[in-house]
Amino acid sequence: MKHIKSIMMALSLIAGLSSCTPKMTFRNSTIVPSASGTVQVKTDKNKNFVLNIDVQNLAPPKNLTPSKNTYLVWMTSNESSTKKLGQLNPSGKVLKATLSATSVDKPQEVFVTAEDNVDIQFPDGPTILTTK
Repeated sequence: MKHIKSIMMALSLIAGLSSCTPKMTFRNSTIVPSASGTVQVKTDKNKNFVLNIDVQNLAPPKNLTPSKNTYLVWMTSNESSTKKLGQLNPSGKVLKATLSATSVDKPQEVFVTAEDNVDIQFPDGPTILTTK
């Protein structure tokens, strides 16, 4: 009986670990070297992918050379082309920015670009941070 309980506990632990939230880390930036951050990906009850993006030390886009107006977050997946997830607005002493977005496709790469216009449909400016 103890052996069965041990097996059940091990299976529960394995199942718990396999459902952990995958975490992507942004690579160091050559444009904004102090910027860092992570992307947490989880699945919701509808089997959509929820991405929680958290970035620190992201200098205001107007401080870049050349100056930009905004930071936009994008993702790529195996199923579709590049998709815009939203806008980042760094604030506070640590220049922190967060964004939560939902996608039907599993993200393969998440990246942040500096852009002149928030209404663009495809990335055009320099890539500031990337998970790839």
